[in-house]
This record gives sequence, C-alpha cells and structure tokens, in this order.
Amino acid sequence: MTPHRGYWGKPGRPSRAGGQRVPAGVQERVRHRLIACAEANFAGKYARLDVRFRGAHCYVDAYQEPELPAGFPWPGCSETPEEYLERMRDTPLHLCRLGYVGSEDVWAVAMYTYSGERYEPCYFGDGIALEDAFILIAQLYLQ
Repeated sequence: MTPHRGYWGKPGRPSRAGGQRVPAGVQERVRHRLIACAEANFAGKYARLDVRFRGAHCYVDAYQEPELPAGFPWPGCSETPEEYLERMRDTPLHLCRLGYVGSEDVWAVAMYTYSGERYEPCYFGDGIALEDAFILIAQLYLQ
C-alpha cells in the first residue's frame, strides 16, 4: 500500500503544487457555504466577501468599510478624504487560501500573512472542515 500523500504531494506534508481542480458545482456550493458562514459568524465585521477559485484553490478576501484615520489628511498627502475612503473600500483584506483535496467538506488551509505577504500553510493532519477553516482565520482578521 502506498503511503497517504498529503494535499501538497509528500507523504504527510502538503505541497504547494496543489491538488485537483475544484469542479464548478463544488465551487458554487462552497461559495454559498462560506458566505452563509460569514453572515452567521461575522455580520457587521465586513462589507462584502470575495470568494474566487483558481485551479485547486479557493481564495477568500473580505472588504471592510474604512474610517478616516486621526489627523487625516496628513502633511504632504494629496489624497482627499473621499479618495482615501474609496481606495480603502477597494482594498481587499486577504484572509485565506483553501486547497481542494477531493472533498468539499475537508480542505487544506493557508492563512495570508501580512508580515511575509504570502499564504502560509497551516497543518491539520488530513485537513479541516470548510467552515472551521474559515472561522479560524476570519477570527484573526475580522475584529
């Protein structure tokens, strides 16, 4: 018997190469599940949620309603308050990248780290439930 290959290709360890492409039907169901989960657990913490798919990955971003920082506009700033707010409304808050492992209920997850400006894999053995993965990451960023 061959050893179980993790999402990322090596036995017991995920690889960034990714799994199989997310089928269209799964994409639609996952999008609805994530949006429903966000509405149930994080209402008022975001303005809109963007769920998009590329290959074996599902990327989840949130958009928030910005506030003007204290002392805005700063000296030398050519941006008006309205321009600043519009720019910030259109700036996504990257939350996570979910990796499809062949089941729409169990996923590999990587959280976006702003310190490294990339997605860092999180290890949960054979994967984590879709909603649990989203809640885990969203609790860090949607406060």
